[in-house]
Amino acid sequence: QVQLVESGGGLVQPGGSLRLSCAASGSIFRINAMGWYRQAPGSLRELVAIITSGGSTNYADSVKGRFTISRDHAVGTVDLQMNSLKPEDTAVYYCNSDITRYYSGGVSRSDYWGQGTQVTVSA
Repeated sequence: QVQLVESGGGLVQPGGSLRLSCAASGSIFRINAMGWYRQAPGSLRELVAIITSGGSTNYADSVKGRFTISRDHAVGTVDLQMNSLKPEDTAVYYCNSDITRYYSGGVSRSDYWGQGTQVTVSA
């Protein structure tokens, strides 16, 4: 089994900062890409930022210059530093990872999601 557990959401005023963290655990052989998505009420889930195993990053245009994604290979974590937050950043943020896991028959590669953490930007 593989689990992704997020932390760090909350309420912040416009212009403020928050840092989200996500930790992967379980029978992990290799963690490939890791990323963050978000879903606002009435909207589709959208990509916020992604980081490959090689460290390449990609960001949604709406967060470029404000958000920074980083990962720690040694402990299987991915963080999202969010600065200059705007009300339109309000959403549930989900951690996502492409993980190859061990099982009794060998290894299997799948996409995993965390449970989500609420970020609310409001005065």
